Amino acid sequence: MTGTERLRQITEAVRAAGRLQVADLAALTGASEMTVRRDLDTLAAQGVLERYRGGAKSLLLRGEEPPFALRAQEGLEGKRRIAAEAAALLADGESVVLDSGTTCLEVARALEHRRLTVMPLSLHAVNALSAAPQLTLLVPGGCPRPGELALTGPLTQASLAALRFDTAIIGCCGLDADHGLTAYDLDDAAVKRAAIASSRRVIAIAESVKLSRTALAFVAPASALHALVTDELAPEEATSALAGAGVSVRKV
Repeated sequence: MTGTERLRQITEAVRAAGRLQVADLAALTGASEMTVRRDLDTLAAQGVLERYRGGAKSLLLRGEEPPFALRAQEGLEGKRRIAAEAAALLADGESVVLDSGTTCLEVARALEHRRLTVMPLSLHAVNALSAAPQLTLLVPGGCPRPGELALTGPLTQASLAALRFDTAIIGCCGLDADHGLTAYDLDDAAVKRAAIASSRRVIAIAESVKLSRTALAFVAPASALHALVTDELAPEEATSALAGAGVSVRKV
């Protein structure tokens, strides 16, 4: 088990139980208690949990997404494959609005040497593209969410409403043919809706695990998507249902 996998397992176990002892987490992960204590200190610094003597209690609600820093290293190779495929769907000269999130950050990195006009919706992606030699970078207004650095609020929505994009690349917390595209955060969902409304084509990018989830905030029906790029582990039942809703599905 990698360190990132262990952090994720500890996060999920503490969130499910509410609180757990170091000895319990050591038995669960197969790591030493010293290693678990270091992991708990790392997660406490990220705001995931609160340490107490001999254990930790969760600071995440069951419907919340783990912090950006924890998610950014999970399944990185798969995210990069998805990002490369999404980038390949863009033609030089296109105008693109790029959503926030860890997979969208990998898309930003894949676009660094492309001739495009791009408006990223997170400061992480703005930073990744700030020195791109051929790319025209548009920076929206808005209020960055702590950790995520996703731009939200009326200034972000106004920036999107003022423009018309060829393509929107949209991340999600959940995607289902019946329940559509969903997000954990209400403000984030509003920005995603605005990006979709301002774009001629919508490409969703999602790891296969997202296809079995429905998050709190509704963003758009599956029929609003033109394409989905996901990984090869995406369940056939889920992708077939999305294809039936008119979504072109690409597995990489």
